[in-house]
Amino acid sequence: MNNELHMNTIPYQLPQPSYMSSDLMIPHVLSEWVNDDNLWVPTTNFVSFKPLLLHASGGYYINLLRVRKSGVLSRHRHSGDVQALILKGKWYYLEHDWVAEEGSFVFEPPGETHTLFVPQDVNEMITWFSVKGGYTYVDEMGRATGYEDVFTKIEAARSYYEKIGLDKSLLENIIR
Repeated sequence: MNNELHMNTIPYQLPQPSYMSSDLMIPHVLSEWVNDDNLWVPTTNFVSFKPLLLHASGGYYINLLRVRKSGVLSRHRHSGDVQALILKGKWYYLEHDWVAEEGSFVFEPPGETHTLFVPQDVNEMITWFSVKGGYTYVDEMGRATGYEDVFTKIEAARSYYEKIGLDKSLLENIIR
């Protein structure tokens, strides 16, 4: 492999595979997209998510999570791995001794169960999450109390977008 930067500006000349999903590019995700309150799907009075990619055929989703109240957000177990990038505020898991602060990256392995907590001094937390598989919400003894995956995310977003009259193509464009 030649390590020199080539000035060859000719694009790839062959067609992409016909069975391939289309690209997805969302401009200004960390500015206008974050600030547009209509696109935040509420899950409670203080918690909402903004879907970026709902990959039904791959069994995962990528979204922004926004929390505007301190305290326990949820206790859950992962069926797949999760990656997180903290964009604003901070949070931690009651079961760990680290704090995920703005600019931090977190990897969560499949099978882990933890309790997400937003500290008292945080007015707003926004985190980018890539979630493979789903979450099983559990009580302190591990008994299942709920479930969330790409399909429940699609349905929640679809229901909310319809309720407030958003163009359904906004959601359809991010489902693969």
